[in-house]
Amino acid sequence: MYLYGTFEHSMDDRGRVAVPAAFRRELLDGGVLRPAEDGCLELYTHESFTAKTEEVLGDSDTRTRIGRQRRRTFLSRAHGFQQLDRQGRIVIPPEMREHAGLDGRVVLVGLGDYVELWDLELWESADRDAEAAVAEGDA
Repeated sequence: MYLYGTFEHSMDDRGRVAVPAAFRRELLDGGVLRPAEDGCLELYTHESFTAKTEEVLGDSDTRTRIGRQRRRTFLSRAHGFQQLDRQGRIVIPPEMREHAGLDGRVVLVGLGDYVELWDLELWESADRDAEAAVAEGDA
């Protein structure tokens, strides 16, 4: 399945946020959250996280310093979960909420093989920047 669309949901005080119905089927058996460089979070199915790990780490060798560092940077920040709760929610760990500035309204954006989770204000700014960049590229 290709994950797409933009959805806004509230996060409760325990860090729980509903996964949009459009994404739930793919995440029923759980997934993986990890912080992204853009200040948001990335949400993967287990399958898409395996593919992303292979893409990012390639053949990085744990016998080399850079290979170990690459693995530490990518894998140590990931957080797996086994399933959605009965209301179709995931729990976002406190350190990830802090990384992404999540505190209330959360925007979930489908980007094909994964979903980004954004603070509402940060998303609005990032979305405007992306639209401007694409428009400049089209000129």
